[in-house]
Amino acid sequence: MTNDATKSSSPSFHPAYSVSNIKNFVPIILENENVHYASWAELFLNTARAFDVLDHIAPPANAVLNKDAQWDRLDAIVKQWIYSTISLDLLHTILEPGASAQKAWNRLKDIFNDNQNSRAVMLEQQFTNIHMDNYPNVSS
Repeated sequence: MTNDATKSSSPSFHPAYSVSNIKNFVPIILENENVHYASWAELFLNTARAFDVLDHIAPPANAVLNKDAQWDRLDAIVKQWIYSTISLDLLHTILEPGASAQKAWNRLKDIFNDNQNSRAVMLEQQFTNIHMDNYPNVSS
């Protein structure tokens, strides 16, 4: 067996393998109650881009992905990153056996982006029901 054949069968070291604590890069825990989705998503996307795994959550259009053993391992790492930066409630909501990191990412995205219109209507209704006589000054 040649040395070249041995090299091609062993996985190469990927930058994502060096991340020992994702919370150093994404210090926000995403929760239903205290919603910081936009900030969390930006930090997460930036980290994924920096460690060359962005294609696991936002693959380029018309890209043909080579899903080999290393790709599967990296996908599992990205899922671990997602799971460890969200609340337990959200984890139980998006957890699906065998799902890819992209599917977990899209489920979170849907949870926080699908209700924008209904939330805007609710906030507008709350605003219109505010009675100024309940507030004696501007600070209130």
